[in-house]
Amino acid sequence: MKSQFYLMQSPLINTRLVATDLDGTFLKNDKTISSKNLEALHLLGNKNIVRVAATGRNMKKVKDVLAPEIPFDYIVYSSGAGIFDWQKQENIYSCNLATHSVQKLLKYFIGERVNFHAFFPVPENHQHWYFRGDQPCGEFERYFSYNQAFAFELDINNLPDTEMCQFLVIIPENEERFAKLKTDVEAVCPEIRVIRASSPITKGYIWAEVFHHSVSKGNGIKHICEMLDIGFHQTLGIGNDYNDFDLLEFTKHSFLTENAPVEIRHLFPAAPSNEDDAFAHAVQPLFL
Repeated sequence: MKSQFYLMQSPLINTRLVATDLDGTFLKNDKTISSKNLEALHLLGNKNIVRVAATGRNMKKVKDVLAPEIPFDYIVYSSGAGIFDWQKQENIYSCNLATHSVQKLLKYFIGERVNFHAFFPVPENHQHWYFRGDQPCGEFERYFSYNQAFAFELDINNLPDTEMCQFLVIIPENEERFAKLKTDVEAVCPEIRVIRASSPITKGYIWAEVFHHSVSKGNGIKHICEMLDIGFHQTLGIGNDYNDFDLLEFTKHSFLTENAPVEIRHLFPAAPSNEDDAFAHAVQPLFL
């Protein structure tokens, strides 16, 4: 069935930009890049097609998995809070939470006694403050253990007076609880949005990520398209999770990998799993 799908999609001759999520999509489970995916990147470059990675990773974590010679053109990182020119190795766009929004959110989360992380403004958002709430959370502690070199305990008597990139609230996987959290938080601070992501660390947890309302992978790709005079109808995107929806709803030709959560796989055309060269398969029609 997949071969028939790809055959039908082969006339994508006007595509000028390809955007891919990293974890669970372009990268294999061990965070390496398959030879076929790397070859596909080079072939896209030979056809002068712009290559974009759109990821929830901050820039430090992007550089943990992408060497400088990996031939992307741009990185939309931290879910769209920043854009990085990969060829020039410089930041070209930032969208942080305003200080007044940060103050509202800090007071709300502290008052609710939830576990959360609050991240420095882009592009230094690999650094963050953390707050332990009343309910112990193993996933919160696992995230902290991986990132403690850049973590600072929040002093509730001396709150930081600054912009921030985002907040991260980790909760057990429960759709009703997430929906309530999203509604409550967005009511406290209308200038923000809450994005749902599946935990990349442990199954069974939801990451509720709080950003400026303009931040999304889709808006990051849109910014690049406007900068390069590329129409949305000339774009292709591929992802694997809830936080890729904004990307896939913007790109004209969009794909979800087989390893996406079962409940969302029907929303976009299918590509193979990230372990089976999903990216290379999705862009193959561009070389016909």
